[in-house]
Amino acid sequence: MAAGEACPTCPRCRAGVCEIHGPIVSRRDIAVFTIAGILLLPGILIGAFTPYPLAGTVLLLAAAVISGYDVLRAGVLSFIRLRFSIAVLISIAAAGAFLTGNPAEGATVLYLYAIAEFLEEYAAGRAHRSIASLLDIAPQTARVRRDGEEVTVGVDDVGVGEIVIVKPGDTIALDGIVTAGASSVDQAAITGESVPVAKGIGAGVYAGTRNVDGYLEVRVTKPEAESTIARVVALVAEAQAHTSPTEAFIERFSRYYTPAVIIVAAFLVVVPPLVFGIPFLEAFYRALILLVISCPCALAISTPVSMVSGITTAAHNGVLIKGRDSLEAVGLARVVVFDKTGTLTTGRLEAGDLVGLDRSAEEVLAVAASLESRSGHPIAEAIRRRADEAGTALRDVGAFVSLTGRGVRGDIGGETYLLGNEGLFSGTGGAWRAAYDRLEGEGKTVVLIGTDAAVIGLIALSDEIRENARSTVADIRSKGIRTVMLTGDNERVGEAVARRIGIDECHAGLLPEEKVAMVERLMDRYGLVVMVGDGVNDAPALARANVGVAMGAIGSDVAIDAADIVVMEDDISRVAYLVALSEKTISVVRQNVATALVVKLGIAALAVPGLVTLWMAVAFGDMGLSLAVIANALRIGRPGQRFFRRMKNA
Repeated sequence: MAAGEACPTCPRCRAGVCEIHGPIVSRRDIAVFTIAGILLLPGILIGAFTPYPLAGTVLLLAAAVISGYDVLRAGVLSFIRLRFSIAVLISIAAAGAFLTGNPAEGATVLYLYAIAEFLEEYAAGRAHRSIASLLDIAPQTARVRRDGEEVTVGVDDVGVGEIVIVKPGDTIALDGIVTAGASSVDQAAITGESVPVAKGIGAGVYAGTRNVDGYLEVRVTKPEAESTIARVVALVAEAQAHTSPTEAFIERFSRYYTPAVIIVAAFLVVVPPLVFGIPFLEAFYRALILLVISCPCALAISTPVSMVSGITTAAHNGVLIKGRDSLEAVGLARVVVFDKTGTLTTGRLEAGDLVGLDRSAEEVLAVAASLESRSGHPIAEAIRRRADEAGTALRDVGAFVSLTGRGVRGDIGGETYLLGNEGLFSGTGGAWRAAYDRLEGEGKTVVLIGTDAAVIGLIALSDEIRENARSTVADIRSKGIRTVMLTGDNERVGEAVARRIGIDECHAGLLPEEKVAMVERLMDRYGLVVMVGDGVNDAPALARANVGVAMGAIGSDVAIDAADIVVMEDDISRVAYLVALSEKTISVVRQNVATALVVKLGIAALAVPGLVTLWMAVAFGDMGLSLAVIANALRIGRPGQRFFRRMKNA
């Protein structure tokens, strides 16, 4: 394979992040900076302290050509095409310095600018390495059972349907379904989840996750190129290609900025000598400094390097952001809309309040669980779980009948019992009514248990609120963001859940198309709206919102495709983390832009009266400023685990 040629079977090549075929720091870079530096320092010393200035100039010219070849070539080509790029500004400044008898400054300008360009490329390279590190967690080989034997092959040679052997401590090579064995699997690499997840027969597992302590046999469901980790890498890489509104503005600004700077520099060359009698060479030198300090390098990289840092940080914490524009929009949104079932709640009914009237609560539970042992309804499942947890023994049920739309009936111990809604007990006394109304007023589903003559007790069921739902909503509200909940449940249930969680505004009884209409009304009223849902049932509303966030989408192609942002695990606290990360990223972007403008304008103001030199302009106003911007962007870092610990302690 020729050097630089991409390998079609290499996952890093497919993602465009393969260090083998595209090294971040090449030998050429090292050679250029070393040779140019060796020539530059003696050239400055010889020119300044010996009687052989011409020898010093030759060394400086060689250093300038070696270090600045790329920028000089780009500058000449751009000038010929009348495209006034940053390279044109630097080329003019360097050539002008040599022509005005300042070869040391001309060579230093090109050398320092080459370092600044290298730093920018290195920052981009860090982002690529961050993507590549996601791929590094997935092994390149897998143990496969073929013809009754265990063989090790490359992951790209494993077909869908083959059985992969995963031993304790192994990293799972491909997405699949467990067909034998049981173990705990550490999914932190993909979901950011710190606690290993139990996996048994029928459970899905994902490439890049680590088998902790058991033996597993996994039937492969996706080829390596379509695995969850490969899709995450591809989408993160794609996200880095998108530009945010701030980036788009800076790009447009730069197109008009550079020609304007050249015009101002020309004005500075002509007017001061004619009006103030300043020597032409001195005015020309000041104009060169203005050209150098006006190069918008740091300004141009201030936003993309911050956005890339934010996106890759989120990916390492189980939040997949599919565009820089989405990351920026989350931090600017003033409304976060939540779906209820499956997002703020688990979507699984839990039997809570247990009220006994003329029988004990334990007796009521025993009768209810025995009757529901014959039913597969979600309410029946919840009551049976409650009985199992309490260790309640089930009784024999005879003459069982399902009463469609109302409940069930059956004989226990020679007595007939009923279980269901209030319609079953319309002929009984109303002693149960007060408890029924109270529990229903709390947004709970109430089941009555009794005989033909009287109600003996009540069981209240509710959709379990997710762990961290309250703290997540509180954290978002503390930032001045309004929270809204949309649900298809009735108004009483919706309002009760909203009160328990601390939601600002609730809209209940909504069909899918009505959720979309409500999102549109919120967008008209508040501007940017973030919609958080389960990624499948809420797909229309997720697509309509400015930013759609799909919860718990690991392994779900539909959710990953539908949403702008994907939370890989069912952890609602990651929505608050996403908001915090977005706000921090925007804050860093603003700091970078403000710093770049203030420093450049300050040095430009000093350049007009001649208080700074060319090398100072490059060292502080270009290279130094670029380095500061990059360092500030990388400060976004990985706040994830620290944030999640705080959420759990809230």
